[in-house]
Amino acid sequence: MLNVLFICSENRLRSRTAETLWSKDPGLSVRSAGTNDSAVRTVKAEDIKWADITFVMEPVHQTILVSNFPDLHSETSLHVLNIPDIYPYMDRVLVQILDAIVPSYLKQ
Repeated sequence: MLNVLFICSENRLRSRTAETLWSKDPGLSVRSAGTNDSAVRTVKAEDIKWADITFVMEPVHQTILVSNFPDLHSETSLHVLNIPDIYPYMDRVLVQILDAIVPSYLKQ
């Protein structure tokens, strides 16, 4: 079982969409979180330790994670998806972008 963590700012749109999409995969255990204090679910050290692979939506999320969790590089494989915060939850275009990018990392 591969543990996958998706992170955006508020854990309302992008990361929750990704969690919804990949939580249906029987080979994956999936969580999502946000970097902001006001996020629905704020990322914690336990999430980083749990994850085999972590996806962040923007470079700023990577910067925040590296700052808040200095041992991140030894805990998880981190990938920046470069998806801006312009899509509603489960937006068709957002789903297409995620479907085009994420699977190649999950097959490694």
